[in-house]
Amino acid sequence: MAFLSEAAVEQALQEQLRGLGYSIEREEDIGPDGKQPERESHDTVVLKQRFEDAVARLNPGLPPEARQDAVRRVMQSELPSLLEENRRLHKLMTEGVDVEYYATEGEMRGTLTAGKVTLIDFEHPEQNDWLAACQFVVINGQNNRRPDVVVFVNGLPLGVIELKAPGSAGAHLLGAFNQLQTYKAQIPQLFNTNALLVTSDGIAARVGSLSADLERFMPWRTTDGMSIAPKGAPELSTLIEGVFEHRRLLALLRDFTVFGETGSGLAKIIAGYHQFHAVRHAVTSTIRAAGEGIAEDPAEYGLPSVASQKKGDRRAGVIWHTQGSGKSLLMAFYAGQLVKHPAMANPTLVVLTDRNDLDDQLFSTFSMCRDLIRQTPVQAESREDLQKLLNRASGGVIFTTIQKFSSNQTVGAQHAAPLPSAPLSNRTNIVVIADEAHRSQYGFKAKVDAKTGEISYGFAKYLRDALPNASFIGFTGTPIEADDVNTPAVFGNYIDVYDISRAVEDGATVPIYYESRLARIELDEEEKPKIDAEVNELTEGDEEADQERFKKKWSTVEALVGSDKRLTLVAKDMVAHFEDRVAALDGKAMVVCMSRRICVKLYDEIIKLRPSWHSLDDNAGVVKIVMTGAASDPSAWQQHIGNKARRDFLAKRARDPKDPLKLVIVRDMWLTGFDAPCMHTMYVDKPMQGHGLMQAIARVNRVFRDKPAGLIVDYIGIAQNLKSALQQYSKNDQENTGIDEAQAIAVMMEKYEVVRDMYHGYATPEQLRTSAMTGTPQKRLAMMAGAIEWILDLQQKLAAKEKPRKARRTLTAGTRTPCRRCQGVRPGFRLTRLAKYGRKWASSRRSVPRWSRAVLAPA
Repeated sequence: MAFLSEAAVEQALQEQLRGLGYSIEREEDIGPDGKQPERESHDTVVLKQRFEDAVARLNPGLPPEARQDAVRRVMQSELPSLLEENRRLHKLMTEGVDVEYYATEGEMRGTLTAGKVTLIDFEHPEQNDWLAACQFVVINGQNNRRPDVVVFVNGLPLGVIELKAPGSAGAHLLGAFNQLQTYKAQIPQLFNTNALLVTSDGIAARVGSLSADLERFMPWRTTDGMSIAPKGAPELSTLIEGVFEHRRLLALLRDFTVFGETGSGLAKIIAGYHQFHAVRHAVTSTIRAAGEGIAEDPAEYGLPSVASQKKGDRRAGVIWHTQGSGKSLLMAFYAGQLVKHPAMANPTLVVLTDRNDLDDQLFSTFSMCRDLIRQTPVQAESREDLQKLLNRASGGVIFTTIQKFSSNQTVGAQHAAPLPSAPLSNRTNIVVIADEAHRSQYGFKAKVDAKTGEISYGFAKYLRDALPNASFIGFTGTPIEADDVNTPAVFGNYIDVYDISRAVEDGATVPIYYESRLARIELDEEEKPKIDAEVNELTEGDEEADQERFKKKWSTVEALVGSDKRLTLVAKDMVAHFEDRVAALDGKAMVVCMSRRICVKLYDEIIKLRPSWHSLDDNAGVVKIVMTGAASDPSAWQQHIGNKARRDFLAKRARDPKDPLKLVIVRDMWLTGFDAPCMHTMYVDKPMQGHGLMQAIARVNRVFRDKPAGLIVDYIGIAQNLKSALQQYSKNDQENTGIDEAQAIAVMMEKYEVVRDMYHGYATPEQLRTSAMTGTPQKRLAMMAGAIEWILDLQQKLAAKEKPRKARRTLTAGTRTPCRRCQGVRPGFRLTRLAKYGRKWASSRRSVPRWSRAVLAPA
């Protein structure tokens, strides 16, 4: 029996919605057969009278025929696909319906006039009609369905909430999700104007879009963006207030919803709570910085906040949202809010990256969101093109790499000749949006070339010279290092923080585990001290290192790491490990090598072991190398070198879980900004540290179906570098990221031995093998039933032993009347205590991966 009935959960939800300003109605009252019907039939889902009244109220200056035309276009379906129809109606709801009518007054009387019919008042929520209908019956053909709660705005169904009773059989979020999918298939008309879907079992609650898979239904853990509900707290009431408060629901509908083409077709995306509130904080800080208040205080993380910065300082701040949590979409949502803010007076947005591939990826996201940013973004193809694009009076979203602000466009070069000294624009409503802000956005001081005497500066100065009155905001997936004085100087302090631990708690990313294979790769004794001494000191991205000394050291280690003997051993171990990994969990992997030469050599060694994995055709093959190159490179490399089109094609293959491409070898391509959710393993054979290391390992933290975690397999010895990089992260991140898989296995084995001892004497190993493991279904069921009886019998024996002990303790209490608990022992006392301990251990994300919990947690 359920602890709380579904009706009781629904009643609590009704009371909360009523408190938020919704009127509450039930199907028996407003249904076609009700006391006060608001629909003519059960196949109609729009409450027409409410809709028409709202359209008339919001458009008093338009003639009735224009308003009726708008109503008709909303109520009549035009597209066969539910998602396409939803996109069409979303545009009408957020932008209004274009109509034509003959003017009846003034000089324009009798003239055909264009107008726009407003369906929802986003600026004045109180002008709208807010209703929640319970047990709303919809009939479509032979299908008769009754969603628990449908939320209407102006008679249009915007939200569907499906509830389950907590504790009852089959009452879980998956059941509620499946029920919504059934509704979409059988009564699709209910979802034509849908803004969001909610599932809940009364305690846990998730919100998702019309096209979201189960893993993309996410919690909403705050009502105001200032305080985050702790994990484990009841979620439904927080979600309802956080999402369905009138202004927030309208903002989600208009400003935080996008439609975009994905590999599997059209998708509808709505912002998560961390994106929603971070954008609001960022816009507030940008207005402050431009000179024309921040919520969740970064001080809670021990970080400086932009709240301490003065007005008009041009430094909007830094948003740190961990990789995989939707940072690119966050930037697009921010741009959409900023371009329409009246205080910014139609700003120009300059989106900066420091690599062409990142520029392309981010540009693709913004292009998908062009309806939000109300214009089509453009990419600067050259320095000259950048100058032309920036020579404008207002508006525009311009993408460029920061290298285009200097004469030397080589990626990684930090000092070069500037653009012409005259500013490209003196306007104050230009906002520079920098991706991965800590990496290359600095260099104010002059640097003198020791050989030529030439004076040069870093990118930050050239950028400031070109746009002296612009405001700057930085977005990063990794935190600013404690000793980094450059990033706060350019961008300011923190605006908002969403760290690894919270992303994992929310299901926005999966945890990352670490496995060392270094000890299993044997080197010659004389090589070990060399590689150990050099590897930990190497940082390919160290901008201050003397380049000649660095190149010499790098080449020395590269020769050792890329020795034929070592790569043969690495390939053999890697192939065996990957095959075992895929046998347990279908998915893909990435191999990170130290140089292009090693990439090719490792590929050759893998192909020797698995010839069937090789193919010269980009459309086929299990393993591929992704790298750039030139015609002057060795002929053996040429089959692996391709242009951008080839890389894009291979990226598409890598993202497709059904594609036979399973293993991708890279040097530095795809280590930032690349998303392939089905990728669950990364083999690291390259010295990395700091931001570069954290960005790289995040390639395997994307959520995908039943993927429990990502795994980093270390062949080079990055364990200490990983710990060092995590020192800049929150305490929870340090404790929960990159946990050594050996520790988790040790804990699992300890618990396994406890369970095994409980079954000592039940069956011989041979009986278990022949009956439980390889026997017929009947034998296996019989073995399971016997195992249950064995435990129940053990429970009784333990209880019997406990009872005399309790009785003796009761006698020593003198003349006191024994309490009820002392008169007997509850059956299964010890077993209950063990189960509680097991549940506590099994729920610990800090020590055990999900697959271990699934094996050991009680049913």
